[in-house]
Amino acid sequence: MTRTILITGAGSGFGKGVALGLAEAGHKVIASCQIWPQVTELRAEAAQRGLTMQVIKLDVLSAIDRDHALALDFDTLFNNAGIMESGPVAELPPEIVRRIFDTNVFAALEMAQGAAKKFIRAGAGRIVWTSSVAGLVKVPWDGAYSASKFAVEGFCLALREELAPYGVEVCTINPGAYRTGFNDTGMEAQDQWWGHGERVMDHWPVRELTRQADPAEMIAAMIRVLTEANPPYRTVLPKAAHDMARREQQEEWERQL
Repeated sequence: MTRTILITGAGSGFGKGVALGLAEAGHKVIASCQIWPQVTELRAEAAQRGLTMQVIKLDVLSAIDRDHALALDFDTLFNNAGIMESGPVAELPPEIVRRIFDTNVFAALEMAQGAAKKFIRAGAGRIVWTSSVAGLVKVPWDGAYSASKFAVEGFCLALREELAPYGVEVCTINPGAYRTGFNDTGMEAQDQWWGHGERVMDHWPVRELTRQADPAEMIAAMIRVLTEANPPYRTVLPKAAHDMARREQQEEWERQL
């Protein structure tokens, strides 16, 4: 079955890889990018590969951009855009936390709500949301990002049950650490604000992340979840992250102070 898939955050990382992979597989792709230079670059890469793909500008924080995207014809939403900024919870500037939640939760929720209304009227559709393994387990020094993904998990669990009677499907994808650059820059972002203000905790050392997996595995799994007839509700990869999440969730039930 050929799907028409709107992807947010397709200018880089998983979103870009999924957009190109879906187009190669013959699906209709609406690949949205945060800024115009990304639009130009992705259009050029698609043309170079001989792929047909609609590429639009969609900053999920812009109501104008969201309205433009949601007015297009599509049957699947890949709610993928997101940001991460590291830092200990006790020291995080509130504006950083708000920015993370504005992007990862509130803007993504507005995209999901717009798609849900469209799909309810159509009697079918699928919303796939990029969560994270960080939405399932503790992630010290990435508490704001983790909390935003816990919020995503809560919305998706509710949406799954609420939309099922209308023929609308909801799935989550929970990546662990992959070499897309997302985790590296998320860690480095702490240095932008650490020196501005009094700190009582030690700076978390920004280090090279050497144990990240090849993103091709996750991109292939995302494409399957977006296109297969009966995908799992939750997909956690790599396997090490899947096993760690199950183990740590059980440990939390048994933990004592």
